[in-house]
Amino acid sequence: MSAYAIGHLHDVNVGPAIVEYLRGIDATLAPFGGRFLLHGEPVEVLEGSWSGDLVVIEFPDRESARAWYASPAYRQILPLRLENSRGNVFLTDGVPADHKATDILSALPTMDQPLG
Repeated sequence: MSAYAIGHLHDVNVGPAIVEYLRGIDATLAPFGGRFLLHGEPVEVLEGSWSGDLVVIEFPDRESARAWYASPAYRQILPLRLENSRGNVFLTDGVPADHKATDILSALPTMDQPLG
């Protein structure tokens, strides 16, 4: 199942270091089957508020995503981003193509079980 590396970045200083990071990241993704799905495109806010940039990178599975993030090639350029932006980055799995909203109900406690 596909997995996603998601970054919500703020205060990106688009200077020489970020340019170097952007020039290098594609080569770090290729060996792990990673590809950009979103990369800082403007969002249209329908509810709530939003600031920053959203980046979503798809991988074939969680193991590939972890291996990319831990790879020497990515670790070499990572400080360029960390020193020139702030934000949150995390991994999450996708859902099958036939996923329905009610599928998550089986993972929730029943009404007779307390939450937490």
